Amino acid sequence: MSRSVGRKISLTAAARQAGRALAAASALAVTASPALAHVSDRGFVLLLPTGHYLAGGAVAVAASFAVLALMPGTAIGAIAHARLPLMRGEPRGRQATSLLSFIVFAVLVLAGWLGSRDPLSNPLPLVVWTLMWVGLTLVQGLVGNLWRWIDPWYGPWRLMRRLAGDRSGRPMLRLPSWIGYWPAFALFFGFAWFELIDPAPDDPARLATVAAAYYAANLGATLVFGHDEWSRRGECLSAFYSLLSRYAIIGIEGEGATARTVLRLPGAGIEAERPLPPSGALFLLLTLASVSFDGLSRTFFWLAANGVNPLEFPGRSAMMWTNTSGLLATFAVLAIAYLLAVAAGQAMTHSVVTLRRAGGLFVWSIVPIALAYHFSHYLTVLLVNGQYALVALSDPFAAGWNLFGTAYMQVVTGVTLGAEAAWIVWNLQAAAIVGGHVLAVLAAHRIATRLHPHPAHALLSELPLTVLMVAYTVFGLWLLATPTGA
Repeated sequence: MSRSVGRKISLTAAARQAGRALAAASALAVTASPALAHVSDRGFVLLLPTGHYLAGGAVAVAASFAVLALMPGTAIGAIAHARLPLMRGEPRGRQATSLLSFIVFAVLVLAGWLGSRDPLSNPLPLVVWTLMWVGLTLVQGLVGNLWRWIDPWYGPWRLMRRLAGDRSGRPMLRLPSWIGYWPAFALFFGFAWFELIDPAPDDPARLATVAAAYYAANLGATLVFGHDEWSRRGECLSAFYSLLSRYAIIGIEGEGATARTVLRLPGAGIEAERPLPPSGALFLLLTLASVSFDGLSRTFFWLAANGVNPLEFPGRSAMMWTNTSGLLATFAVLAIAYLLAVAAGQAMTHSVVTLRRAGGLFVWSIVPIALAYHFSHYLTVLLVNGQYALVALSDPFAAGWNLFGTAYMQVVTGVTLGAEAAWIVWNLQAAAIVGGHVLAVLAAHRIATRLHPHPAHALLSELPLTVLMVAYTVFGLWLLATPTGA
């Protein structure tokens, strides 16, 4: 994962500096380039002053609000409701693919315990932190609900219920409605804490133990409360992926015989969504805050403010309490800013719509921002560690296997090295952040028209939220351009 790679980068950078004294040593440093997986994670020297990028991004988001204010509401609505039917009925085979996913998961956990202790050679950390957390998140939000087919709890749950003689799959207990998304919120905070703050989230054996315990606990909860309810509001990854899939261009709409798979515009899936409860809104805000804090915690600004050098003993351990407080503070600031923006919009229009309803609807506009930050923050991780994952999956137990013909594939780190690559990567990241915020403004506008049929009131109600999005755009671009030291 990114942390272990980051430590290797620092060592390689030091070797390069020493190697400049002798041509031969310099050549040896170049041949050792596979350790440079994140040398260009962020902190690029931009072709334009940073201020130009920040101003340009802010203007782009603000301009999108102005354009929407001038466009006829009927035209926007017609575009949002456009659908291209792909297939009728619900696709079958979900139980089989889920059982296969469970088998793969079990093999990965065994590989974590029995395979290589190197996080870049063991497939478990690479699959969890790169392919699943980074890659699958992007697929869910951009393409379609792939998690529905590879959810490793669904197949075993159905199989165990059938063996018990219950083919209906009715839950033993009903998950109380008042509990909302709090189980998913608590579990995601633990997930984020382990990824961002735990001293060794990449250690294969440690990760295998945590993953096995997490799976077992959630399987037990699924058997008690039923798969539908627990995956929607309890298990944090399923809940997160489900919410993200509303923005995907491929979606299954309707149920049973009326279900159909359609192709739609990004974000069109939220048109008929109900307001999320406060716990659901806070859950979405926590997912965004965790990625933002991941970027902030690596900056020299954060490290200098706390007076800790993560490259010196005891490293990450010295920052555990500080970073825990930082994660909580980032979430609190974002949540308060969001609620104030929604409340200000409601006050400006003298709306009778409750803050609970408005906040539960407007939070859907946060999803494209979360996706944009996810893409931008983890792009280099996906490009480089994704290659390491292909290598490791061919030989999961470090036994000399070559299951998929990729065990001896050369990992190319040059995709993130050099001035040209840096320019491409940074501009892709910047474009994603600006584009995500523009889509968020569009989503907020559609939600505002649902809450306030009068066009002027709709624009007023979303204005404070647009200001918050502009500010967050500037913050995100600053994070991309700021050098990191961890």
